[in-house]
Amino acid sequence: MDKRYEKIQECLKYVRSVTDFEPEIALILGSGLGDYAKNMEVDCEIPYSDIPGFPVSTAPGHDGRFIFGRVAGKKLVCMKGRVHYYEGYDISDVVLPTRLMRLLGAKILFLTNASGGVNKNFKPGDFMLLSDHISIFAPNPLVGPNIDELGVRFPDMSHVYDPELSKKIKETADKLSIDLKEGIYAQLTGPSYESPMEIRMLGQLGVDAVGMSTVVEAIAGNHCGFRICCISCICNLAAGIADHELTGEEVIEAGKAAAPLFEKLVTNSIEVF
Repeated sequence: MDKRYEKIQECLKYVRSVTDFEPEIALILGSGLGDYAKNMEVDCEIPYSDIPGFPVSTAPGHDGRFIFGRVAGKKLVCMKGRVHYYEGYDISDVVLPTRLMRLLGAKILFLTNASGGVNKNFKPGDFMLLSDHISIFAPNPLVGPNIDELGVRFPDMSHVYDPELSKKIKETADKLSIDLKEGIYAQLTGPSYESPMEIRMLGQLGVDAVGMSTVVEAIAGNHCGFRICCISCICNLAAGIADHELTGEEVIEAGKAAAPLFEKLVTNSIEVF
């Protein structure tokens, strides 16, 4: 058995020793959405640190636990805090939680993140629905021997972000009178913010928002059969566009400010999935 898959199976065995909860939807919470669990009818919580071999979140604003429960009648496993490549983990560990949630039974992967606006028409506090991504800047999580138990060697990437789920999110935003942008997201490794010239390059490539997560999870999720959607919260303008130096505190505070509306959009979207 592939050592990466064996590790996932060990994590699965532990989670199943704690709960038999079988989720329909996997929700990964980005910076600023850490308190989303208050919207859930919670069945069970499992700290990542309790799971043997599981990567632990170290980023500010990422608590680091699975929450199993219900939102709008739907069964969810929620990642309260994600793992980033810049934390020093191997890329297979970064996407281990995504793969584990698929093996737990979830069929929909709902990604969220905090990002920097590259599109000059965006402003902090805007929400962007991902229509596609650019993945050349972070390591591809499928490099190495294929894990046949999860998916095929060469997965198609034509429609990573499920058109039907995206349509429902857009309809939900319209009903809530939320001006939901739509665009292309790029993941860079971090933890340093991008330079002004890197942002200029991304803009010329057609990128609308940039961050340090999400794309590798989407690739791994697509590989193992998830239907995927993602909403990004624009928490700051990127370097060279903003008129001040960027800080992590700025991103966290902007995420918290946007959280009530973001939570409403997420919850109402889950209701119609």
